[in-house]
Amino acid sequence: MVGACRWLLLLSISLRVWSVPIDRKTNAEDAPPPQEEKADENMDTGLYYDRYLREVIEVLETDPHFREKLQTANTEDIKNGRLSKELDLVGHHVRTRLDELKRQEVSRLRMLLKAKLDSTNTQSVQMDHVSLLKQFEHLDPHNQNTFEAKDLELLIAAATKDLENYDAERHEEFKRYEMLKEHERREYLKSLDQEKRDNEEKRIEELREKHRQHPKVNAPGSVDQLREVWEETDGLDPQEFNPKTFFKLHDTNGDGVLDEQELEALFTKELEKVYDPKNEEDDMMEMEEERLRMREHVMKNVDLNRDRLVSLDEFLKSTEKKEFNNPKEWETLDDEKPVYTEAELQRFEAELRDKEVELSRRAETLRQEQELLKERGKALEAQKKEYQQALLEMSQRQKEQQAEHGPPPSGPNGELQFQQEIQKLAPEDNPVGKVPVDQNGEVQNSLPAEPPQNLPQHTS
Repeated sequence: MVGACRWLLLLSISLRVWSVPIDRKTNAEDAPPPQEEKADENMDTGLYYDRYLREVIEVLETDPHFREKLQTANTEDIKNGRLSKELDLVGHHVRTRLDELKRQEVSRLRMLLKAKLDSTNTQSVQMDHVSLLKQFEHLDPHNQNTFEAKDLELLIAAATKDLENYDAERHEEFKRYEMLKEHERREYLKSLDQEKRDNEEKRIEELREKHRQHPKVNAPGSVDQLREVWEETDGLDPQEFNPKTFFKLHDTNGDGVLDEQELEALFTKELEKVYDPKNEEDDMMEMEEERLRMREHVMKNVDLNRDRLVSLDEFLKSTEKKEFNNPKEWETLDDEKPVYTEAELQRFEAELRDKEVELSRRAETLRQEQELLKERGKALEAQKKEYQQALLEMSQRQKEQQAEHGPPPSGPNGELQFQQEIQKLAPEDNPVGKVPVDQNGEVQNSLPAEPPQNLPQHTS
């Protein structure tokens, strides 16, 4: 999985988890065992085809030839498709497994499409799966049974494009969060009388001012910011700060680059100056937006080849810039303009009102259906009681009939006995056509025991 992790990084797949500071003060004896393999398994790209992507990489890495090519490949080799051509040289068992993975992915996508069509009540007599699968860009829809070089190219291209848009999507989600928060604040103020509204607005402004009162935030990637990590997190003498040593200390997986997770871990000390989860005035969603802004700032100034990774050479070159020793003061979200305009907020509120109307309509429909189900339930319950009463009356009539006629005669072992009644019958009471019995009450055979002798023969 180490190679898989590297490939994911080259594809701009970064770890989307909240970073934690690295404590360098822990003794080696007390340090827990490495968790690299487990961490790799828990990485999540956020892509809807994340599992398929990972399984393909894992299978490809089992081939020695492809693994060797992967170790020496750079970002351009992967993006321009040169690495995909090596697929023709992998072993037969690898290709067989890749074919199986693709068939499983196609089957999964078909199920998703069917569920989507069913949810929209779309009736289709003949479903053209090839046309529908074209909307998925990470595989070749025309060949649904085998994994070819084109599939690898499409998978890499789709992952690269989708992940490049991931940060933009995070910013958009934060904007919607901020607009929703402002909308709820305004709606709450509208529900108050004038005096309570004034008091609430005053309280909110006091919280905002309290949030602004924080220590100076160093510009991310500056010498002051890195020295603070060196001293407070790494526990080293700030006078002995060395950029190369710093880089190696924070290249936690030892792959020779600082990925996005390792960079974001460097900003924890700065973020703790502004945000505390215990404080009412501090919003943790804003803290993560601030962390993203810091990482983008460093990448913009340090990542020269735009591969979303910081190499040692790029890091050392950044320390030679004027901005490294004399950076501008970092402006937090409080100092920036709102992430949305008033027009955007109004459009957002209009969307919310439309959704509320739709939800109200659905709620009313569900309420009517619930009432109908209740009425049906009452009718079924009444019908059930009628059936139970009918069964009770039928059982009672059977018992009365048995009591009136009495039980049939039975022997000592409970068997039914009719021979005693038969014995009472006199010979003259046994008319022709009924079964003859002897004096012991046994049934007599009405046929002769032997056929009559010397009967005259029939002549024509």
